[in-house]
Amino acid sequence: MRSGGGCLAEPGRARGGATRARAVLAAVLVLAGCATPGNPYYDTAKAHHTPQGFRNNYLAELGNGGANFWKWQWERLRDGLPKQPANGYGFPVAAPDVAWLRANRSRTAATWIGHATVLLQVAGVNILTDPHITDRASPVSFAGPKRFVRPALDFDQLPHIDMVVISHNHYDHLDERTVLTLSRQPGGSPRFFVPLGNKAWFAELGITDVVELDWWDRRDFKGLEVHFTPVQHWSARGLDDRFRTLWGGWYVRAPGFRAFFAGDTGYSKDFADIRARLGPVDFAMLPVGAYEPRWFMRAQHIDPAEAVRIHRDMGARHTLGIHWGTFELTDEPLDEPPRRLDEELARAGIDRRAFRVVRHGETWLLDGGPAVAAR
Repeated sequence: MRSGGGCLAEPGRARGGATRARAVLAAVLVLAGCATPGNPYYDTAKAHHTPQGFRNNYLAELGNGGANFWKWQWERLRDGLPKQPANGYGFPVAAPDVAWLRANRSRTAATWIGHATVLLQVAGVNILTDPHITDRASPVSFAGPKRFVRPALDFDQLPHIDMVVISHNHYDHLDERTVLTLSRQPGGSPRFFVPLGNKAWFAELGITDVVELDWWDRRDFKGLEVHFTPVQHWSARGLDDRFRTLWGGWYVRAPGFRAFFAGDTGYSKDFADIRARLGPVDFAMLPVGAYEPRWFMRAQHIDPAEAVRIHRDMGARHTLGIHWGTFELTDEPLDEPPRRLDEELARAGIDRRAFRVVRHGETWLLDGGPAVAAR
């Protein structure tokens, strides 16, 4: 096993006592936290840099390790959480129009592949967010969160991917086999845009077309402006790298279109800062799942109510709710986030056509043209 890849970053509910024990043990190795080596990127002029790694802008301590983690695990066992959906889990999966997606270089479209993975097609550029197209969000094949819904597009169905953005290095957002396979796609590797500190990990895999950014850095690529922004989260893949690499969101500006991908985040003033600095967005991709229990998850994962607040904070014209219904990571039932989101949108008076969830595999056209059929 590659160094730094020895445990889970986020726990899931495993089936069977022994499997669950392995998953919990793997998760706690990260969540408990350890001392980290010095930060080779340390810049005293940047408040989010520390001698050991990085920190959030508006949160002194995350509080998701040690005794708090074990308290959460005890509550899950005591209360039998997460509960299974009342009528089973049958969220419909769309069959995307693969031929159309592979040919599309003119329409602005977003296709939800699952979890935090979205195929965003804008200005003739094919972008993948936090690509995960394998069975488990785990460093091992026998334990850890397993998909409840297959990826809506497999590797051989994807169009040629020009660009990949990675929000942080947790296993459900940065999957080794997925990025390796993408780097070997016919026609050449996509360019990987990653947070500060992750380029060396890609280099160990032999992936060299990688751009590493700090918060508020900008690069240009194929006519797009690519900005890396703060969000409130954390990082770790192993025993000694907690907070050692950076995390964040991606703001992509194309001619006449601005998109934002949050990855994982807790609610903070960062989103108002992003709007003030870069402007409102036409399309946001925000997590709406993996939020219970709030006493443990609040600092690191937003719930639907907070996603609605971010939609407003960023002045988003349209928002897609992601990061739900694929992996069972936390305590809410898999099918709960869309219902909670509907309630919050109604409470806020926001049109459901502006902030929506879609089926795995469904394409949302963002340029107002004719719809694309999904089977």
